[in-house]
Amino acid sequence: MHSVDTTQLLKGVLDLAVLAVLRDEDGYGYDILRRLRGSGLEEVGDASVYGTLRRLFQAGYLTTYVVPSEEGPHRKYYALNAAGRTQLATSGKVWRSFATTMDTILAERGARA
Repeated sequence: MHSVDTTQLLKGVLDLAVLAVLRDEDGYGYDILRRLRGSGLEEVGDASVYGTLRRLFQAGYLTTYVVPSEEGPHRKYYALNAAGRTQLATSGKVWRSFATTMDTILAERGARA
């Protein structure tokens, strides 16, 4: 029996997950990573999240701003912009449709077993 490699599943949905955690509140890299892990994506890697943030910023879905910190280096915050909100809505619909299809397939297989 094979174990499910969640890292492969994560690659496909990390953009959507990052956009979703930024929907209601801006965040800096480690904060976003902590929120993702706190939401149940414990296996998400630091490098994956930082790479995703850079890619989403370059794609025009995020804006950034720097906040000075008295405890250490300045922090770069990421914020969802209008294009990011549109992408989140579109990707969310695609994900929900895909998840529903997978639920149907899994239920049908289970019923025949």
